[in-house]
Amino acid sequence: MKRIVLFCAGGMSTGILVNNMRKAAEAAGKEYSIDAYGLSEVDTYGPEADVILVGPQVRYAVDTIKEKFPNTPIESIDVRTYGMMKGDVVLKTAMGLMGEE
Repeated sequence: MKRIVLFCAGGMSTGILVNNMRKAAEAAGKEYSIDAYGLSEVDTYGPEADVILVGPQVRYAVDTIKEKFPNTPIESIDVRTYGMMKGDVVLKTAMGLMGEE
């Protein structure tokens, strides 16, 4: 199972988005492990991710994360998409990064 990992400031604000992504994945008949963590846990959960998405509040860390995990697709979540908690859009982004559109 592919693992989508989101990192944000504390791991909590992204919880709603993760739930919306899980619902979108289920509706699309896709099975993914989707979880969110605080940026401080990037070294713990980053290595097992197939794709890493970063909340807009910590997008400054994208380059550092890319240096740590050069073989993992990593992208910042669009601020409007994040603010509207559009799990389907974020899921589609993750799938595209994994080559699973």
